[in-house]
Amino acid sequence: MPATAELATAADTAEFGARLAHLLVAGDLVILDGPLGAGKTAMTQGIASGLGVQGRVTSPTFVIAREHRPGARPHGLPPVALVHVDAYRLGMTGQSAVDELDALDLDTDLTDAVVVVEWGEGLVEKLTDGHVSVRLTRDPDSDVRRVTVSRVDSGADPRERR
Repeated sequence: MPATAELATAADTAEFGARLAHLLVAGDLVILDGPLGAGKTAMTQGIASGLGVQGRVTSPTFVIAREHRPGARPHGLPPVALVHVDAYRLGMTGQSAVDELDALDLDTDLTDAVVVVEWGEGLVEKLTDGHVSVRLTRDPDSDVRRVTVSRVDSGADPRERR
């Protein structure tokens, strides 16, 4: 069942991401979808904060993917790494987006990390039996963001992996 929220600021978006992170475990794939400026990177920064990963989180637009090592995770949850991918530029090098995605070897990262992919809808779903879909929109008049989060999977509860 989808969960929705209105987020008045980028800080609210990051805070929502931090709360979402408390539900994530190694092996989770999170696909962020939304137009430019909707808050995908702010959401990822919040997820990183909630996971307690090390290092500053910025958009990996030009490097495609960044791995952030696990740190002390809040609330006594087990440490987990974060792999942050920006799929926006995949396929722009003359290689197919699927070939570039395969070269990133994200399915290997899924064994011990949470993988968050911006602009990944329609491309990365094949990496796992399920994923967390985060759809963001932004009202251009008020700057309010709307987020809808849903789990799309085979029915397995990821919390059982803890």
